[in-house]
Amino acid sequence: MRATFVLGRIAGVRVGVHWSVLLIFGIIVFGLSQGRLPETHPGRAWALYWAAGLCTALVFFASLLAHELAHAVVARRNGVEVDDIVLWFLGGSARLRTEASSPGAELRIAGVGPLVSLLLGGLFALGAWLLDLASGPGVVVEMVAWLAGINVLLAVFNALPAAPLDGGRLLRAFLWWRTGDRLRATAGATAAGRVLGWLLVALGLIAFMRTGTFGALWLALIGWFLIAAATAEGRQAQLRGVLAGVPVRDAMTPEPLTVPADTTVAGFLTSARYRYRHSAFPVIDDGVPVGLVTLDSARKVPQAEDRAVTVREVMTPLSQTNVVGPDSPLADLLPRMEPGAEHRVLVVDDGRLVGIVSLSDVSRTMTWLMRTAPGRRDGL
Repeated sequence: MRATFVLGRIAGVRVGVHWSVLLIFGIIVFGLSQGRLPETHPGRAWALYWAAGLCTALVFFASLLAHELAHAVVARRNGVEVDDIVLWFLGGSARLRTEASSPGAELRIAGVGPLVSLLLGGLFALGAWLLDLASGPGVVVEMVAWLAGINVLLAVFNALPAAPLDGGRLLRAFLWWRTGDRLRATAGATAAGRVLGWLLVALGLIAFMRTGTFGALWLALIGWFLIAAATAEGRQAQLRGVLAGVPVRDAMTPEPLTVPADTTVAGFLTSARYRYRHSAFPVIDDGVPVGLVTLDSARKVPQAEDRAVTVREVMTPLSQTNVVGPDSPLADLLPRMEPGAEHRVLVVDDGRLVGIVSLSDVSRTMTWLMRTAPGRRDGL
């Protein structure tokens, strides 16, 4: 799941939001302000209901973020790098750059999320009880009580033993521990995810035909998302299995064509050596890689200014570019790669650029490996 827009960084982890969050955010605000709150505490001003619904939705998404940050913090403590956190339709996901090193690490990383949600649910329940004892505003008590219930529900739902939920990762940790085979364990967890997804779809459609309520279709929609997410996770696990043991150097394009950082944009765009070969090029300064420039980013410079603007000014700096070593596992690179020329990966060895990797390079390598007998892979 990719972020539609980025909110910033928390504890060094990039936090993004998928567009589907806007849908669920609107449903929560509308459902509370026009449904639950007026029904339980009638007679208040409509502005109060809307403000309460908006505040409750914001706190709920902060709870989701706390859930995912817990995953990220524990992952880092277990030696697993975290690329980013994305809040989306079904809650959120922390995108891990590498796999857990053991079933125990997988168990700790996956289990902490539901525990945090359960803890938050307990704290909100305690808060609602204390506010009620102190005769606090009824609307506020209802808000806090709703947050308690939704966090407990989130913990229970995420604990279901089906990928891509946290419970699916707990199941994978158990199967991995029992079989000693991480790929086989992943296949079992993703199969459970698809079964749960189809079950929810069937239950939702049956309930809709009997009751005609929107909530039934919502259940089916959740099931459909689970099926899609579990299938994608299973496919990525298969790809990682194919690429197991393959270093980045076997897939990269060695000694790529580079662009000096002080080249003007006009010179870059008109030079025949850049025009017909690729869509992105590493940028170097005194032989040291400093970034990545794409033809698209250069073409955005107005023609009247392209002789005064340098490639350095339009490139993606090295700090924002994926950089790996030639001996890094190619499988660990998969979660970090995205479509688009601006997402090329630079391969650097002791500060020297030695190659570049694109999705097409990875695809070519996987195709070669799947067509070649295991005994011949050493010759790649």
